[in-house]
Amino acid sequence: MPVRIYVPEGEGPFPALVYYHGGGWVIGNLDTVDVPCRMLANRANCVVVSVDYRLAPEHKFPAAAEDSYAAVKWVVDHADSINVDANRVAVGGDSAGGNLAAVVALMARDKGEISLAYQMLIYPVTNHSYATESYTENADGYLLTKDSMIWFWNHYLNNEEDGQNPYASPLLASDLSGLPPALVLTGEFDPLRDEGEAYAKRLQEAGVQVEATRYDGMIHGFFWMPATLTQGKKSIEQAADALKQAFQGSIASA
Repeated sequence: MPVRIYVPEGEGPFPALVYYHGGGWVIGNLDTVDVPCRMLANRANCVVVSVDYRLAPEHKFPAAAEDSYAAVKWVVDHADSINVDANRVAVGGDSAGGNLAAVVALMARDKGEISLAYQMLIYPVTNHSYATESYTENADGYLLTKDSMIWFWNHYLNNEEDGQNPYASPLLASDLSGLPPALVLTGEFDPLRDEGEAYAKRLQEAGVQVEATRYDGMIHGFFWMPATLTQGKKSIEQAADALKQAFQGSIASA
């Protein structure tokens, strides 16, 4: 599995963010998220490991989730080889990558093999459902459409039953307690807005520390657009600040 590793200036060992790109589990690659990964590495002063997980439809659920977990476990197990502090490893991603980050946090808790410091969820996909107000309000005209999401889900899942699996739809997990602190960013004009915010609320209700921000006026994908959108740059800076605080908290609790 290819990964791209971004290393900040300075002396390590550094904390690390394992990052999963968006693209509906079907498209996207390491180049897609090169800019935000570089910016996060520099601003959060952490190693960023960007993961090129297997894509659907050639590799359907749960291939992407299994690859994503394997990647973060590799980072923890081989932290010394990439100058990383194994006690300060976070996961993050945007859209389908946000889904994978949330799922990996669940898998890490369930398996009990590794401990994660943080989860950074950028307009994440959290539920195989199109019944929210944001899907109705933003079905067309704002980059990501409802029809596109149906297309992505249909490529990713083997069947409808897969969509009920918490490792595909983390919002459907019966128990969200014991998960790492989370940042959840959403956009006002994004079909995924409501399910991301619903996941943030459920995390809070389960006792997980959550920082949730809706970016008004923003469409899906704004995190990729720091050069053209002020809010895009601001969202990356917010994410970097949240990561820095989480990593400092991990030192204090270690």
